[in-house]
Amino acid sequence: MIAARASTAAWVLLSFTALACSHGASPGAAGPERAARQGPFVVKPYLQFGEAPRAGELAVVWHADDVDAGWAVDVRPDGESSWRPMEPPKFRRVAVAGVEPHRVYRATLRAGAPGGRFAYRVRDGKGADFEAEALAPKSASQPHRFAVFGDCGAGTPEERRIAHRTFEEKPDFVMIPGDIIYDRGRASEYRTRFWPAYNADRPAPDAGAPLLRSTLFVAAAGNHDIAARDLAKYPDGLAYFYYWCQPLNGPTGPEGGPLVAPVTGSPEQKKAFLDAAGEAFPRMANFSFDYGNAHWIVLDANATVDWADPAFRRWVEDDLAAAKDARWRFVCYHQPGFNSSRSHFDEQHTRVLSPVFEAGKVDLVFNGHVHNYQRSYPLRFAPTPVQVEAPAFDENGRMVPSHKSNGRLTLDRSFDGKDDTTPEGVIYIVTGAGGNRLYNPEQQDDPSSWQPFTVKHISRVHSLTVVDVDDSKLTLRQVSADGEELDRIVVTK
Repeated sequence: MIAARASTAAWVLLSFTALACSHGASPGAAGPERAARQGPFVVKPYLQFGEAPRAGELAVVWHADDVDAGWAVDVRPDGESSWRPMEPPKFRRVAVAGVEPHRVYRATLRAGAPGGRFAYRVRDGKGADFEAEALAPKSASQPHRFAVFGDCGAGTPEERRIAHRTFEEKPDFVMIPGDIIYDRGRASEYRTRFWPAYNADRPAPDAGAPLLRSTLFVAAAGNHDIAARDLAKYPDGLAYFYYWCQPLNGPTGPEGGPLVAPVTGSPEQKKAFLDAAGEAFPRMANFSFDYGNAHWIVLDANATVDWADPAFRRWVEDDLAAAKDARWRFVCYHQPGFNSSRSHFDEQHTRVLSPVFEAGKVDLVFNGHVHNYQRSYPLRFAPTPVQVEAPAFDENGRMVPSHKSNGRLTLDRSFDGKDDTTPEGVIYIVTGAGGNRLYNPEQQDDPSSWQPFTVKHISRVHSLTVVDVDDSKLTLRQVSADGEELDRIVVTK
């Protein structure tokens, strides 16, 4: 993984010798949404990678009222009887219209031996404790399991069922390939449509599961997460940059440049956003990380990003080259380049980097955006240069004009994941059936409607992808909310 520069300037370090426990009212915007109280928490603790992850460490994040309190974090590795104090937490203040002012705290957990179980607790200055258990990140010599599902934070019964099934599958981490939250990536929407399902206190199909507190979550940003950039309309929008704590090691650039669309609003709204986001904006839209014996790249595939930009392409090339010792290489972004559904079929702009993925020996690409499951044949794609007009968007952040990408496809039809398990090319997975309304169920049993590159198309049930990685063998399963296995392949090296 390309090393991340330590970036803590925007986080306020708590000095416990100077804390004053004042519980007076905080000033806020007119008509904010009040958080449902969870003891001293606005949002209970959840696990993240952190801005500059190191071996054996995770970050714990929680939200609390905008008042000083004596927050502290401790860790107890499995088999030990005493708690180890961690460094004091830091926080960013979120004070934007639409939600009451609150603080997003972060502390580093030194989790102990790779793959080992540990307990952690978060304490305020008044004696209230939150305690949970988790696993330390796995090493390159240990097998690991991850789950992938996108297009999930819709506040639906199906979202909660997929959350519960994910909990039952016991992944080491969860990857979300975008559209984390609907409809416009707002802090107020996270309150009702995301945290309740994935950080529920009890695991049940009708409730969700306590996943976030016990399992590392990683996410790419989709159009519903960051495309609504008018703070005058959505002052608590772009909450992806407030609430996720992920590596800050990717490419960036100025607003209005090829990688960063402008954020609009009044000067006061813009300042409130930038203060709350800190160094996460805009850098956290693209990053890379290692887990076990695998290397991951997470990219912003929204059509406001110019994937043909030479600097962007070069960063992806260099990042993959630096990961030459990784056994497995995965890429995750929201909008699929290879999609057989009628929905979003024209959005093919991400195909432009297919040759880079092939040269960098990427094994699997995970996408969302299309609300179903699709698996491609292993493929290689040589784009044909075309002149494409600048895309336009409707009020929901959806691209309007065609953005097709022509080229030459080479398919490995001999690979079946059973008898032939060594693919020639990259396998593209669409796994956007995580909770929102399904797309194109009529196509599931109509292979004549699929593109030549598609070998599997499941669009009648919500589902998630579960991947087991063990040295030179990978097993991918697609699983329904009820636990039914819908697809399975094995990949070997």
